[in-house]
Amino acid sequence: MKVKFYGLAISLLTFVGVVYAEQAKPNILYILADDMGYGDVQCLNPERGKIKTPQLDGLAAQGMVFTDAHSGSSVCTPTRYGIITGRYSWRSKLQKSVLYGYGTPLIPPSRMTVASLLKGQGYNTACFGKWHLGMTLPTVNGQSLNQKGMTNVDWNGTIEGGPVDLGFDYYWGITASLDMPPYIYVENKHFVGACTTFKAFHRKGPAHADFEAVDVLPDIGRKAIEFIRRQKADTPFFAYVALTSPHTPIVPTPEWKGKSGLNLYADFQMQTDDVIGQIVDAVDEAGLKENTIIIVTSDNGCSKAAKIDQLQAMGHYPSAQFRGSKADIWDGGHRVPFVVRWPGVVQAGSTSDELICHIDLMATVADLTGIAIPANAGEDSVSFLPALKGKPIPSERAGVIHHSISGHFAYRMGKWKLCLAKGSGGWTAPNEKNVPADAPEAQLYDLEKDPGETTNLYESHPKVVERLLKQLEADVQRGRSTKGAPLKNDVEAIKLWKSK
Repeated sequence: MKVKFYGLAISLLTFVGVVYAEQAKPNILYILADDMGYGDVQCLNPERGKIKTPQLDGLAAQGMVFTDAHSGSSVCTPTRYGIITGRYSWRSKLQKSVLYGYGTPLIPPSRMTVASLLKGQGYNTACFGKWHLGMTLPTVNGQSLNQKGMTNVDWNGTIEGGPVDLGFDYYWGITASLDMPPYIYVENKHFVGACTTFKAFHRKGPAHADFEAVDVLPDIGRKAIEFIRRQKADTPFFAYVALTSPHTPIVPTPEWKGKSGLNLYADFQMQTDDVIGQIVDAVDEAGLKENTIIIVTSDNGCSKAAKIDQLQAMGHYPSAQFRGSKADIWDGGHRVPFVVRWPGVVQAGSTSDELICHIDLMATVADLTGIAIPANAGEDSVSFLPALKGKPIPSERAGVIHHSISGHFAYRMGKWKLCLAKGSGGWTAPNEKNVPADAPEAQLYDLEKDPGETTNLYESHPKVVERLLKQLEADVQRGRSTKGAPLKNDVEAIKLWKSK
C-alpha cells in the first residue's frame, strides 16, 4: 500500500505541477541566433555535423526539438518582422532584401506586437541585441538622414520607432547587423555616446571609439543575464534576445579561436552555443526554471560567409540534409533549429514534426495567456502550444509561405512544396541568373521522399501544382492566411512570379 500511495502521490504532484505551469503566466525567453544553420546544432545533425554544441544539445535533451520549423524568410529583416508581428513581411513595404543600419521603421506603432500583447498582460518586456527592423535616427539639422556617411546624425538626440515604441519596456543593442554602421550601442531611445571615428566591420561607417565587434556577442549575453537576475517570481517577463552571431563579422574571442578544429565560423558557432548556455543557466540559477519557456532558434540558414565548401570538405554540413543555405528558397535557407524547454509541460527529449513558422509566436503567446488576438493583428500566426503538449496542431492555416532574399515565393502544404523560382531564388547556384535555359518555370518537391529537393516534379504533377498555387494566391490576396475577415496588404500588388 505504501508503494501504491507513493506512486499516487508522485502522480498527483506531477499533475499539480503541470496545472501550475499552465495556469501561471510563464516567463518567455526567446533567443534568436543570426545565420545559424539547421545542421550547425550537433544533435540535429549527428551524422554530418562536426561542430560541438553541448549547450544546445543539453537544452534539447531537456525539452523538445521541432524538425520542421521555418523562418518567415531566408534573410534577417523579414524574419524578425514576422517574429514580432505574427505577419509575413512581404505584406509590408519590404518585398525583398533587408534594411540597413539607417533603415526607417518597418513596423508602425499602431501595430500589435508580441511585446505589446504581453506587456498588456502584465509582463516585463525587454529586447537585447540586433534589432534590424528600422529606427528613425535623429538629425542635427532636422533634414533627412545622410545615408552615405550619416554625417548629420544627432548622437545626443532621441531615436524614434524602435523597440520601446513597440511594446518593449527596455532595449539595449544595435540598430541592425553587426556589419552595418553605425557601430554604437543603443539603450532605449538614445545612443550610448557618440560616434567620433570610423571603423569597418565589413562595411565602413561611423563608430564609437570603444565599440569593437568582438565584444558584442559577450555584451549581449551579459545584458540579458543581468535582466534575468533582476526578475521576480511574481511578475512574468518576456525577453527577446537577438544574438549577432554566427553572422559576419565572424569574430570569436581569443579563447574560442581554434576550438572547433574546423574554421573560424565553427569556432564562432561554438562560442554562440556557450553564450546561449550562459543565458539558460542564469534562468536556472535565478530559480525561474520551472515556469520559464525557453525557445532557441535562428533567423535563417547558414551564410556562405561560413565557407560552406570548406566545412563540407571536412565533413560538416551546415544545412544537414537540406538543399541550399541563407537567402535561398530551398529549405536550407529557412528550415531552422527550433528547441523549446518548458519543464512540467514539454516532455524532455521529445521531438515534433509539426510544420511551424516563426510567425507563430504571437498566436502561441496569446494562447498561453488566454487572450484573443484582435482581428487586425497576427494575420498569419497559428499557435503551436498543442505541439508542446505532444498533440497535433489544429491549424486554421492551409500551409506555410516561404520567401527568399530576391522575393521569390514558395508554398508548403503537407509533404508538398511549390517554389515559384527556376533555381535557388538566392545565392546558391543555380540561381535565377544562371539556371539552364530549358529549366521548368517552377519547382515542385515531395519532401517526404525527397527532403534534399533533388527531383523536380513540377511538370509531372500539374494538379498538385494547381492546388498549391491556388491556395498561395488566396493567402496573399486575402491579406491573411488564417481565418477571419480579409485584410489589406501594405502594398497594392504583390508579384508572385519573379522569374517569368
